[in-house]
Amino acid sequence: MNFTLTDEQIAAYGRDGFVPHRAFLSPDEVTELKGAVLDAISDMGKNKIASRDDSQTMTDGDSYYDSVFTQKLNLWRISDTVKRYMLHPELGRMLTTLERANEITADDDDGPVEGFRVWHDQALIKEPYGNPTAWHLDNPYWSFRSRHALSIWIALEDATPENGNMWFVPGSHRLANFDNIAIGQNLVGLFKIYPKMTAVDPVSVPMKAGDCSFHNGLTAHGAGANMTRGRRVAMTCAYMPIGSTFNGSPNILPPVILKQLEIGDVLDNDDWNPIV
Repeated sequence: MNFTLTDEQIAAYGRDGFVPHRAFLSPDEVTELKGAVLDAISDMGKNKIASRDDSQTMTDGDSYYDSVFTQKLNLWRISDTVKRYMLHPELGRMLTTLERANEITADDDDGPVEGFRVWHDQALIKEPYGNPTAWHLDNPYWSFRSRHALSIWIALEDATPENGNMWFVPGSHRLANFDNIAIGQNLVGLFKIYPKMTAVDPVSVPMKAGDCSFHNGLTAHGAGANMTRGRRVAMTCAYMPIGSTFNGSPNILPPVILKQLEIGDVLDNDDWNPIV
């Protein structure tokens, strides 16, 4: 794994809210992680969230969203290999370095970035002829609010304009608050909430297998349709700054944890959200 960030990458992340990182995984590591991801997905059946046996477990369906991508969450809880990659201490140091470069605005009341906990990982597989992924923000979906949350997105097969690579709006993390839209058929919906983003040209980020990108939880991003007969396989993980507090949204938290939480409580369950 390539954990070295250049000064240019760090500065670009702070400015743009995203940055590509080429050759993050070697070919052998791509093979190992991809195999572990596909095995874990197979073990989960129709369940979307690993280690959720309660009645609220999400399952695959036939909605528009289900045809955007095959989505499976918290694979790290059932795969030691996925866990080794997503919770690697050196990755945690990369995340902290990037977000320390992200000095937002005067309304940033999160305080200094001390480190990160896993929020959730997710395999995102855009199946053949899969729908486009509408422009959206990540952090407003989650059970905490932070201008310093971020995600890694790892290509386990080449991600191209033909099969739905990622797109980002540079600097949108500085224009966004926590208003958001659902990922649906309306691609322009986010820009009706944030019209200033339409003045910025989006950037397409194709990737070779083993490349990755990092993006802030308030950076506008999306992906095109998969116009090919092959799959676009990616593994991602979202990270929450240490000290983040519960905002009342259940998101993926299981009932056993939710019943112990009140709004404002620190999300520090080491079993569900371990420190990276």
